[in-house]
Amino acid sequence: MNIGSLAMRGREPLYVSCTPKGCIQLLKRSGVNIAGKTAAVVGRSNIVGLPAALLLQNEDATVTMVHSRTPNAEEVVRKADIVIAACGKAEMVKGSWIKPGAVVIDVGINAVDDSSTKRGYRLVGDVAFSEAAKHASLITPVPGGVGPMTIAMLLQNTLEGYKRRVASH
Repeated sequence: MNIGSLAMRGREPLYVSCTPKGCIQLLKRSGVNIAGKTAAVVGRSNIVGLPAALLLQNEDATVTMVHSRTPNAEEVVRKADIVIAACGKAEMVKGSWIKPGAVVIDVGINAVDDSSTKRGYRLVGDVAFSEAAKHASLITPVPGGVGPMTIAMLLQNTLEGYKRRVASH
């Protein structure tokens, strides 16, 4: 019911998944005009990829979803003004995939072995950050980028739920 409401124009879902909702807030609060832009969402999960694509579409972006069966993933992403990477594969999106000036939101969080660290691993996103940062106008770090926005949107959803509950009594 919720995802259906998100997909239908003119309807509002009770709640929107926190991470995709946070991605849209990051774009808006960073001054990114979504309307008329091309967007690529890398990953099609029910909790992040699909809602992110629908939210971007609701903001009048032209959206393409890229997934494991997309034969020309790099080519599709390279055309995008906005990239949301949520595929769950460490550093899959390379710098060469990023259109100059594109905005990149990296939702992924992956542990990769790194013997030079005390823990023996380090956290990276689904985007090769140092490569992509050379091309992007804006890019979120991992960790510390989308995670805090996800928490903020969880709090916002909780508050909205409380307000709906109070109003119904």
